[in-house]
Amino acid sequence: MQLEILSQSDSNTLNGLIQAARNIVVCCHKSPDGDAIGSSLAWAEYLRQVGKEPLIIVPDAFPDFLRWLPGVERVMRYDKHTAVCNARIAEADLIFCLDFNATNRVDDMQQALEAATAQRVVFDHHLNPQIDARLLVSLPQMSSTCEIVFCIVWQLGGFEMFSRQAAIAVYCGMMTDTGGFTYNSTRPEIYVIIGHLLTKGFDKDKIYRNVYNNYSSWAIRFRGYLMSQKLNVLNELNASYFCITRQDMKNFHFVKGDAEGLVNEPLRIKGQKLVISLREDTDKDNLILVSLRSVDDFPCNEVAERFFNGGGHLNASGGKLFCSMDEAERIVRDAIMAYADRLRA
Repeated sequence: MQLEILSQSDSNTLNGLIQAARNIVVCCHKSPDGDAIGSSLAWAEYLRQVGKEPLIIVPDAFPDFLRWLPGVERVMRYDKHTAVCNARIAEADLIFCLDFNATNRVDDMQQALEAATAQRVVFDHHLNPQIDARLLVSLPQMSSTCEIVFCIVWQLGGFEMFSRQAAIAVYCGMMTDTGGFTYNSTRPEIYVIIGHLLTKGFDKDKIYRNVYNNYSSWAIRFRGYLMSQKLNVLNELNASYFCITRQDMKNFHFVKGDAEGLVNEPLRIKGQKLVISLREDTDKDNLILVSLRSVDDFPCNEVAERFFNGGGHLNASGGKLFCSMDEAERIVRDAIMAYADRLRA
């Protein structure tokens, strides 16, 4: 099966950029998820294989359930080491932008990234890329940026040297960005890639447990509370939503990642087509973080773009609102009603 995704010209360009670079930065989006962290770790490992010493910079914290990933101790947080990160970005001659399609996705790091004089390379699977790059590898049909990284490493002849640790990172990112291979994961190439990754000798079941069975008792109680007390199910519209306030998070000793994947849970309800979650930002007032999930051909990315200043994939999208939770809840209901005919169908 064909795993090569670059033209010969793009492959030559990428090799040339890597060989010429002396200071390389690898970065990803704000609130990094498994795909953002996994692809960054794996690509940085490949760069080390070819003799480079890249620095991975992430805008802010990533979830506790990803801290076991091999190599995370090398990751530098922009919000914790801003001056050092600004200096390294400014002196870079090559910056890899992984798993984001626009510079505003890096939040407070945006100004430094846009001011950088380095050549940029983008590996991403989100729609509508907006980053000015020397090389843009944008493949929305891919399950994850980790899948893109694997295919590029494979095409460049680097998989034989690819370490077990890098293979774990790629698998973790592919797994988390497909909800454990339950959506956006029907392409047969995905399972060919998994077969190759498993030759590196890791336990994929343990990776699943590390990610999905790694919550505190408070987190489990928190998730149960949200589903029993905060879930609004609109049965006649095959849709549901729930709201997470700062007080909810305080009551259950919330840490980043405690609500990860929870937006998928109501899709277990028979006939559900759309789920929307709203969460107050822990630091900024009147900022509501929105996650959307859907099934089959219902376009939650269209809903995200139209109502929530966001976008994403057909069945997994996100956005944000700049308002109170009460107003955000009204917007959610308006969004659901706007698609009532398609949700009932």
